[in-house]
Amino acid sequence: MRKNAIGYGCFRYLALAAALLNGAWLTGCESRTEAQPAPVPPEVATITLRPQRVELTTELPGRTSAYRIAEIRPQVSGIIQKRLFEEGSDVKAGQVLYQIDPAPFQVALDSAKASLGKAQANLPSIRLKVERYKELIVDKAVSQQDYDDAVAAVEQAKAEIEYWKSQVEAARINLNYTRVTAPFAGRIGKTHVRTGTVVTAYQSQPFATVQQLDPIYVDVVQSSADLLRLRRSYETGQLSADVGNERKVRLVLEDGTPYSLEGKLQFRDVTVDPTTGSYTVRIVVPNPNHLLLPGMFVRAIVQEGVAEQAILAPQQGVSRTAKGDPFALVVDESGTVQQRMLTLNRAIGDQWLISSGLSAGERVIVEGMLNVRPGAVVRVVPLERPKGSAAAPPLKKPLAGSN
Repeated sequence: MRKNAIGYGCFRYLALAAALLNGAWLTGCESRTEAQPAPVPPEVATITLRPQRVELTTELPGRTSAYRIAEIRPQVSGIIQKRLFEEGSDVKAGQVLYQIDPAPFQVALDSAKASLGKAQANLPSIRLKVERYKELIVDKAVSQQDYDDAVAAVEQAKAEIEYWKSQVEAARINLNYTRVTAPFAGRIGKTHVRTGTVVTAYQSQPFATVQQLDPIYVDVVQSSADLLRLRRSYETGQLSADVGNERKVRLVLEDGTPYSLEGKLQFRDVTVDPTTGSYTVRIVVPNPNHLLLPGMFVRAIVQEGVAEQAILAPQQGVSRTAKGDPFALVVDESGTVQQRMLTLNRAIGDQWLISSGLSAGERVIVEGMLNVRPGAVVRVVPLERPKGSAAAPPLKKPLAGSN
């Protein structure tokens, strides 16, 4: 009897478990038959594009060169008596740099003056002789030939006077040339001659070199293709000139720091180098503290023009295809994602200047683009910015470079 009771209890337990499992299975089947809720559209953050006024610039490499440079050479031969400057110092216009022995030139000047005085002293007596012959020829006391010879002697004496005047002036000039002076104010370099050196007029080796450093030239090179692109942009109206600022140029030094003073575009060369396809642009820059020295490498930021209705898109909203073609995802009025292939002009800060593909008023996806595809319906949410950050102000004078 005890065994039967135990068997009966186990049977009841198994039956109860089976009933419970059957009820759970039926409940699961009923829940599967109920309608599923609609999927939630993915969320994306967008930025609405607005046209902006942007000053476009280009950054060009270049080197500095002296505003004026002069190689000091002698104009007379002689011996150097003195050097009257310190190497590497600033000199003034007309300052005496070298003194050549003036003694032989002083003698030549004195000799020319004496010869001039002798010629001038002879002229009055010859003139008086002509006057006397003029009276005597009336009475035929002298011959016509004697009178003509006296008149010719007067003209010869006058010519001799003029000759010696020129010799005096030449001797005075040569004497002045013994004082070798600076042609303009600037900085002089090292000297190549010493006291006692024998020099010759217009020799090939200069005494020293004087360079004017304030202002200073900056010569940069620009591609001729860029010049053609700029002209087309002006012709089509994409760019306009910023009157009053179009010739201003900013500099960046070779250590990356900006130069404090603005330069001015002087001219563009009219010849393109056939080997490089570029031409030279010359800039004049103030250099009162002589911070810029000839031969230094700098970068010049030259203004190209002003885009009055520029479209700037954030770089985080621009992607590229497998081939490298740029594109952006935009959300239309119905909330559907569309793909737009872009033509980029250049980078301006953390944005792209768009040449074509986007227009003002469109919403470009900048966050959540990895979760959507063209044609998908999305829900636009506000763009979250880090705490303490504010929207970047429109760029007034962006530092732009070629794409």
